Formats: sequence, structure tokens, C-alpha cells
Amino acid sequence: MFRLLMIAENREHVKELSLGLAEGGFLCSIVSAGDVGLNDSDALSADLAVVAIDGAAPGSEVRRLPKRLKENTRLPVVTLLSSKSLDVLETAADVDDFVMEPWKTAELIARVNRILNRRTDDKGKELIACGEVSIDTSKCEVCFRGRAVDLTFREYELLKFLVNNRGRVFSRDALLDKVWGYDFYGGDRTVDVHIRRLRSKLDESECIETVRNIGYRFRDSANHP
Repeated sequence: MFRLLMIAENREHVKELSLGLAEGGFLCSIVSAGDVGLNDSDALSADLAVVAIDGAAPGSEVRRLPKRLKENTRLPVVTLLSSKSLDVLETAADVDDFVMEPWKTAELIARVNRILNRRTDDKGKELIACGEVSIDTSKCEVCFRGRAVDLTFREYELLKFLVNNRGRVFSRDALLDKVWGYDFYGGDRTVDVHIRRLRSKLDESECIETVRNIGYRFRDSANHP
């Protein structure tokens, strides 16, 4: 059973949604935006975070949470938005999905399941290795040259996809479709930013290659010395 962490400035705003999620088979806990810590037990035990940003004022803690969660944890994040809070997607460009008001339980469950099912697709393949990179999909852990690498959820998903398709070249649009989802709200610059971060965390290794005017590929160690 998946555990969801719901975060809102006003818990009453998401209470009905949480009851619907519980009926849909999820374990759900609600915390106030000002109380959530990135290292507390709720965040560490959750499989996904749902952040409600409806009437939150610019500069408020809840508006900063999606970006903080994506930068500091591997949690996928779904935001609950209103027409007044769409700008949040510009500062948290790798938010995994969002639901617009009026928030419907069935839509939220469908979007949450789409993300979580994608994470469990590789259940039968627990260890993926290529060259100096190894990925333990059962623990969502990455090692490079024998040391653990701390990645965000989206960096992890991007690296896993490239390693699983080593040697193949993917355009930025193709990577957005395969890793972020066809309905992702954002541009292809998002891919460049994540590739740059991955390279930095992999000690500027050349395992992720830029194919000029096309996109990126992970080096196939069998064909590249």
C-alpha cells in the first residue's frame, strides 16, 4: 500500500480529498505547510507528496515546498493548483503532475497511480549496471565508481531511462515525453538542466553524451572504450 503525504496551509481544504484517497487504497497523512520537515518521518516514509497551493500568497512557505521537495528528496510531487497559482510550475519545473480546481478525487487518484506505477515498472529488474554506473531499482539507489550518488526523483528517473536505453539517442522532446510525461507543463530546457546536474553528480563523466543538434544518449560501454 502506497503512503501519501498531503501538505496544505489549511488542512480542511484537503480533508475530503484525503478521505477519497483512503477509500482508493492509499495511506494518507496531512500536515500543515509550516510544520513539514524534509527529514521528518512523514517525508521519509512517504511514496509521494501532494501539495495544495490554492490561495497561497506569493513568498509563502507552501509555494516554496514543491521546489524544496524536488531538490532535497526523491519524492514525486503532485500539486493542487488554482488559476492564481499556476506560476508555481515555473519555479518548480520538474513537478511530476498537477490538478486544477475544482480538485476531483478520481482525477487525483489517476494521476498519482500513473506516477507510482511508472516507479514500479522495473520491479522484476532490481539491478541495472552499465560501465561505472549501477542502479538498484528496488531501493532507488545509484552508485557511481562504487560510491552512492544522491539524486532527486527526476534525476533518478532520467538516468534510469538513459541507462535502460544505453546507446540510443533521444531528443529533448522524446525525453520529456518518456520521463516527464506527455502532458508535462514546461519546456525542453528542463532536460538540459537535469542533464547538467546529473553530469555534475557523476563527476563530469562522459557517460552521458550530447549528440549535436539531436539530444542525448548514455554511452554503451560495449561500443565505447
